[in-house]
Amino acid sequence: MNQRKSKAQAQNNKSEDKHLTRKQIECVEGETKEATALNFAKLVISPEMASFRVITNREREELMAQLDTPSLIGALREQTQAVHRGDMKAAEAMLMNQATALQSLFVKLTETGLQAGLLRQQETALRLALKAQSQCRATLETLSNIKNPPVVYAKQANVTTGPQQINNGVPSSAPNEPAGARQKKSRKNKLKELPHEQEQWLDAAAPGATGGAHPRAEAVAPIHRPQNRGG
Repeated sequence: MNQRKSKAQAQNNKSEDKHLTRKQIECVEGETKEATALNFAKLVISPEMASFRVITNREREELMAQLDTPSLIGALREQTQAVHRGDMKAAEAMLMNQATALQSLFVKLTETGLQAGLLRQQETALRLALKAQSQCRATLETLSNIKNPPVVYAKQANVTTGPQQINNGVPSSAPNEPAGARQKKSRKNKLKELPHEQEQWLDAAAPGATGGAHPRAEAVAPIHRPQNRGG
C-alpha cells in the first residue's frame, strides 16, 4: 500500500511539474507606487482581463485547476497584437468554428422540434432553430467579408444645395422681370452697338428700299409663260 501511495504521489508531482498553475495576475511595477497602481488599474479594465473573466467564470473546476492565469492573459494579448499587425487568422478560425457550432445547434433544435409532442414545444424549438440558422449565415457572411472585402465604386455627384441662378453675361436690372423681357432688352442693346447702316438692315420693322439691287429677280416676261395654264 505504501508503495502504491508513493507511486501516485510521484505521478502527481510529475504532472504538477509539467503544468504551471499560477493563479495570480502579473502586473508591471512602476517607478513609484502611483505608477504601479495605474498599471494595475489599466490591467483590470483591459480587454484581455474582460475576456479572461468571461472564460474562467463558467469553466469546470478540473480545467481551472490546471490553468495558468498569466499564460492565458499572455495568449489573449498575442491575439490582440496579431490583429494590430493585420493578421486575421485567429478571427477567421473563430468565426468558422462559431458557424460550425451554430450549425450543430440548428440541427439539434430542429430534431427536438420535430420530435416534440405538443405544438407549442415544437413551435418554440423550431423558432430557436431558425434563429441559430440565421446567426450561422451572418457569421459566414462576416467571415466572407474578412476574406474578400467588398469593393465600393463611388461616382462623383454634382450636388447643389438651394436654388441657383445662372446669368450668361446678361445683366439683370429687375430680379422679378420675366425672362422674355430680359432677352428682348439684351437683343436691343446689341443692335444699338452696331453702325447705323447695319442697324437699319437688321430692323425688321423698317421698310425695304426699292431699286435695281437684284436685277435677276425681275418679273417673268409674258413670252416665258406657258400657254396652257391648266397644265
